[in-house]
Amino acid sequence: MNEETVTYVEAIRLALREAMLRDDRVVVMGQDVGLGGGAFRATEGLQREFGPDRVIDTPISEAAFTGAAVGMALDGMRPVVEFQFSDFLTSGMNAIVNTAAKMHFRQRLPVPLVVRAPAAGGFSGGPFHSQNPEAWFLRTPGLKVACPATAEDAGLLLAAAIRDPNPVLFFEQKSLYTRVKGTFAYDADAPLEGAAVRRPGSDVTVVSYGAALHLVLDAAETLSSEGIECEVVDLRVLSPLDFDSVRISVEKTSRCLVVHEDYPDYGVGAEVAARVAERLFEYLDAPVCRLGAKFWPIPFSPPLEQATLPTTDEIADAIRETVEF
Repeated sequence: MNEETVTYVEAIRLALREAMLRDDRVVVMGQDVGLGGGAFRATEGLQREFGPDRVIDTPISEAAFTGAAVGMALDGMRPVVEFQFSDFLTSGMNAIVNTAAKMHFRQRLPVPLVVRAPAAGGFSGGPFHSQNPEAWFLRTPGLKVACPATAEDAGLLLAAAIRDPNPVLFFEQKSLYTRVKGTFAYDADAPLEGAAVRRPGSDVTVVSYGAALHLVLDAAETLSSEGIECEVVDLRVLSPLDFDSVRISVEKTSRCLVVHEDYPDYGVGAEVAARVAERLFEYLDAPVCRLGAKFWPIPFSPPLEQATLPTTDEIADAIRETVEF
């Protein structure tokens, strides 16, 4: 398939279409995914092309359609479930965490289920439509968790998730849907794993993922004029976590800052910081630091939301502090 320049959400749509063309076991289901094209138009046009038996509009019951999708996956199909907002994953939590994640361990059965979950803030959605719930699922053995930050990864990782025999939580970044662009080309061999170095540097390793990655890259560009060269590592997939890429970078720079939009407490930043401190202590010239959202519900008010989420200036200040320690 020839490469084409697309937005983040278009890459998702193309990955879904390509998967459905290649494998008739792939079905898409969720609220308004058919004629409505999905809450963010990620499935627009798919029902017209593939019909209502493969692009299924469901009732407003996340528990019901997630449970049904688990059953479909156990029966040999490859369902892709769309939640309108990742915040609503709590309504399907039992099917995901207590059924899908444990079936292979208990009965050696594959569960090729993908749950697409639009996540994160940046659009004044308020406390029920702006959360970053990826850490809720990282403590569950049997689940894979992806969080693409680029249009290329949105397509590549979704296609890989659909091919994977394990249940996958696929966290899409709402603020990036139409804001970032890249190329899309289906790659049947692209793995659902591995971090990527988005910017080489020698002074400090900044580990990030999702929407925050773009703020980190902006901060790194600003700091370059001050003589601070940041190496930016995009985790891409949170489980399984590619810690080797983090290790290689920290061994070179001797400093590490973890930045994401989620709360820094008890999450990805805490886990990466703990591993760096535990396994790479002899390489460190400064404490491992974390930066994320303030620990309160995300406000509706745009200024208050901006004050809650990490900003480019806050990231730049945190990098300076880490380098100057």
